[in-house]
Amino acid sequence: MTKISRIFLLLVVACVSASVWAEDNQKTAVDSLRRFFAQVNSYSARFSQVVLDESHKAIQESSGSLWIERPNRFRWNYDAPFKQQIVSDGRRLWVYDVELQQVTVRPLGNGLSDTPAMLLAGRGRLEDNFSVKLLEARDNLEWAQLTPRRKEGGYEDIRAGFAYGKLRALEMVDGFGHTTRITFQAPQENVPIEPSRFSFTPPEGVDVVGE
Repeated sequence: MTKISRIFLLLVVACVSASVWAEDNQKTAVDSLRRFFAQVNSYSARFSQVVLDESHKAIQESSGSLWIERPNRFRWNYDAPFKQQIVSDGRRLWVYDVELQQVTVRPLGNGLSDTPAMLLAGRGRLEDNFSVKLLEARDNLEWAQLTPRRKEGGYEDIRAGFAYGKLRALEMVDGFGHTTRITFQAPQENVPIEPSRFSFTPPEGVDVVGE
């Protein structure tokens, strides 16, 4: 290959790379949000969660790990400050409070609900449940707003933050002005998850409520 040929090849590669970068750069948080609900069938991450009051003062902090598999199967393991497990096998929802030694179980509601777990694990047309709006970028993330169409839901305003197309944050504002802010670390999309993650058997000796 001649020197001119090599230069031409490098120019072609550079132009293609720039085109791909430009295409990615033009994707909005709304595009990423729609892709998340349409193409992401499983999702896992570490998470940190903080609840802010109406003056944006932190009143509760927690952290843990989560696994999600659509439709409606998930596990949220809270490690700190108190251990709690929230598990859905797609039919029933289990909430295990380790410190209280108590398990609450109930049938899982249909469709997207007003909890972070059900929001992320639900399946269906996004616009059937929310009106979607692009927000300004902040905190190094691109943001989209989801306003629930059901007025009786527990959250009035939901915001999803994305970095390079991946979900990295979720903010949910309730009717009292409290904000639940969840940030996701090392997220993995469409990676197979062991089915046992989504099954739950109450430990011996714990109180089971609702079954």
